[in-house]
Amino acid sequence: MNKSFLPTLLLLLLIFSASQEMMGGGVAEARVCKSQSHHFHGACFSDHNCAQVCRTEGFSGGDCNGFRRRCFCTRLC
Repeated sequence: MNKSFLPTLLLLLLIFSASQEMMGGGVAEARVCKSQSHHFHGACFSDHNCAQVCRTEGFSGGDCNGFRRRCFCTRLC
């Protein structure tokens, strides 16, 4: 096998992946909106508990954020 085959193949793969990125070949991502929970009380240490409370508020999920560990509800917007 020719020694220049592997570097040539890697170069072609790199060019192909770069061209796909520039042409927008990826899937569009939805934005995630966040809002502080109105019903979660206390410090937020469990993302699961936060998400459960947020679902009762009509959101799709939630997680603990920030230095003060507050529960923020999330949904696609």
